[in-house]
Amino acid sequence: MVSMKEIAQRCGVSVATVSKALNGQPDIGEETRERICRLADELGYMTNSAARALKTNRTYNIGILFVDEQSSGLAHEYFSAVLDSLKVEAETHGYDVTFINKNIGRRQTTYLQHCLYRGVDGVIIASVDFNDPQVQELISSSLPVVTIDHIFNNRLAVVSDNVNGVSELVHYAYTMGHRRIAYIHGEHTAVTENRLTGFYRACDSLGLDVPQEYIRESRYHDAESCARVTRELMTLPQPPTCILFPDDFSYIGGMNAINELGLHIPEDVSAIGYDGISLADIVSPRLTTYCQNTAELGRAAASGLVDLIERPKTTLVDRRLVEGCIRVRESVRKLGINSDNCDSSKL
Repeated sequence: MVSMKEIAQRCGVSVATVSKALNGQPDIGEETRERICRLADELGYMTNSAARALKTNRTYNIGILFVDEQSSGLAHEYFSAVLDSLKVEAETHGYDVTFINKNIGRRQTTYLQHCLYRGVDGVIIASVDFNDPQVQELISSSLPVVTIDHIFNNRLAVVSDNVNGVSELVHYAYTMGHRRIAYIHGEHTAVTENRLTGFYRACDSLGLDVPQEYIRESRYHDAESCARVTRELMTLPQPPTCILFPDDFSYIGGMNAINELGLHIPEDVSAIGYDGISLADIVSPRLTTYCQNTAELGRAAASGLVDLIERPKTTLVDRRLVEGCIRVRESVRKLGINSDNCDSSKL
C-alpha cells in the first residue's frame, strides 16, 4: 500500500505538505497541491477515513433527509435528479451521503438522533413537512443545515424560482390568446404558496379576473386526484381554455379525464405542466412545461453545505435562487381574436 511518505519522497516535499494537500488544507500552493493529488491518484493512494476524521474532526459524511409521502421513492424523476446531482457534487468534495430516517435498526429515533448516531457533518433537508417537530428540532440544532425549497431564518436555503416559474407560464398562455386560465395546485406547502403568488401576480399584471372556481387543490405527483379536479373544471358552465397542472406526472390524470369527457388537447383545452421531466415529451401531444434546473438545485445544496462545514465563518447564510425555463411543446393552442374561448376586449 502506498504511503504518504512515499508520495512525499517522489514529490520532493515533506510528509506534512502531502497531508495538507490530501486533506484539503488551504496553506499550500495550488500547483503543489495538484501535483501531489495527481501522483496520489496515479499510485492508487487511499486516505484512511478514520485517521482523516481524527485529524480534521470531520467524518466526511453528509446526511440527506428526504421523506417521500407519496411512496414514489427515487422513481420520482424530479427528486431523483436533484438527489443524484447532490450526490455527485458531494463526492467531488470527498463526502459520502447517508439517508436519514427515524430508525436505527429496529429502534425508533428522532431525525437529530439519527444524524448524531451516523456522525454526519451536516444535513440537507428536502421534501419534508417542515412543521414536523422533529424537523424543527434538527433545523434548530448545531449541525450545519441546508434546506431545499423552504426558507428558515439563519439557515442556508436553495430554492427553485417558483414565483417566476408559474408567472412565466401564465404570461405564455396569455400570449397564446388564453384569458380563462385555471390553476390546479398541489397541497399547501411553501412551494405551493410561492407558485400561487406567481400565478396571482401574473394574472393581476395582465388584468385577468380569475374566478375562484378556477383555482383547485390537488396533490403533487398524484394522477388520480388531479383527474378528479380536472373533471370538476371541465364540467363548469364556463370551463377554462387552459389549465396549469401541479406537475408533469399529475397531468397524466388530467389528460385521461379530458379524454374520458370526449375532449381533446389542445383543440378543446390547452394544458401546461411543471417540472420538465422526460414524461412530458413522451405523452401525445407533448406537454409544454416549466423545466426546473434539478442539476443546479442539487449542486448548489451540496456545495453550500460543504461551505458551511469547511468555511463556517466566511459562508453567507442566504437564499440561493435557482432559475428554470419554459419548454414549449404542442399542448397549448393559439386562440384567435374571434374565438369564443377568450375575451376579445383584453386582446
